[in-house]
Amino acid sequence: MNATESPRLTVIGTGYLGATHAICMAVLGFEVVGVDVDQRKIDRLASGEVPFFEPGLPELLSKALESGRLRFTTSFEEAGKFGDVHFVCVGTPQQPGSDAADLTYVDAAVRALAPHLDRRALVVGKSTVPVGTAARLTGVLHELAPAGTEVELAWNPEFLREGFAVDDTMRPDRLVFGVASDWADERLRAAFKPVLDLGTPVVRTDLATAELVKVAANSFLATKISYINAMAEVCEAVGADIKDLADSLALDDRIGGKFLRPGLGFGGGCLPKDIRAFAHRAEEIGVGQAVSFLREVDDINRRRRARTVDLVRELLGGQISGKRIAAWGAAFKPNSDDIRDAPALDVARTMHGLGGHVRVFDPAALDNARRAYPELRYGESALDAAEDADVVVLLTEWSDFREIEPDALARVVRHKRIVDGRHALDAVRWREAGWEYRALGRSL
Repeated sequence: MNATESPRLTVIGTGYLGATHAICMAVLGFEVVGVDVDQRKIDRLASGEVPFFEPGLPELLSKALESGRLRFTTSFEEAGKFGDVHFVCVGTPQQPGSDAADLTYVDAAVRALAPHLDRRALVVGKSTVPVGTAARLTGVLHELAPAGTEVELAWNPEFLREGFAVDDTMRPDRLVFGVASDWADERLRAAFKPVLDLGTPVVRTDLATAELVKVAANSFLATKISYINAMAEVCEAVGADIKDLADSLALDDRIGGKFLRPGLGFGGGCLPKDIRAFAHRAEEIGVGQAVSFLREVDDINRRRRARTVDLVRELLGGQISGKRIAAWGAAFKPNSDDIRDAPALDVARTMHGLGGHVRVFDPAALDNARRAYPELRYGESALDAAEDADVVVLLTEWSDFREIEPDALARVVRHKRIVDGRHALDAVRWREAGWEYRALGRSL
């Protein structure tokens, strides 16, 4: 096909990244086939059900299916015959017992697709991988694809924020194209034409740089979060106020206020495992010292969870055992049902292990939490979880929790004590309503 024709797209992997990409590209006007080895996942998507929580995506899935431009399959043969540009969107979790990324799914996807590529095509990695993976996979494609070197590999890292994935896909702040030829660049530009027509900036670069962009961005954000939490530790030691400190730093336009909110720290399926895998890969290629600070970034983040439990213990007079504790939040962030490495559940489980009678509520992640941690108890609402509580602990900053009135909560709890693990509440307002309020890095 010539460079001006609209390519047909396949998306290999229909998890969070893949399903979002497939749905949004179909809505933008492309013919798309989503591919997965999990028949159940394929069936759910084909029936119009998004198997995870993401605002706006169910409506777009219905629209895409009704248009006839989106379908799903488990057949790599069908994908190879159909697609001109194949996006690889499978997971790269942390290896068990190691900080390294597990590339099992990426390798399996490429090896399953390659034997069915008998004409010129572009395979585009979107998964977060260690630098050097693209060069290796290029060799795999050339070896296994009937079309040989006519099949090219490019890398196009994703920058999705859970809860904002639709906007981040259809109106991204930038696109990064890691390519080895002008043809690959032209194919990618054709595959993103509606997005580029909005004026989206493009960085064309080599494969290795494109692989590094995502982990470099996540490492920077993780460092900023851990930095302000390190300052919270200092504030606690000297009686200073971390919120006022953070507000002052945010007014410096060289620093800015994004990701400068102190609290329980980061979790989820990206930042923790990405910075660990980056540090591991840096050590493998002999530059581990250059990013050794990421180990401390990770350690600072983990300490926030233990320190939050300490705040609860202090507020309860030194004893968690036997106390009734309302844990508000299970997802690692609001507007998501993702509980991977969720600080909220880590804290809830720790308090449960110390003998606390913990009841958890989350607006979206309750089912996932129940399946993963059946030993915890769960409420049907924020106020239900807080019934007769000795302390309420806000662990995920859902707007639902921020909007609860102090007086309304006071009517259901046993004691008016609250630990704001996310600096999401107005401390003055809660204290004026008679609550004992504590937050990391805040003076009494």
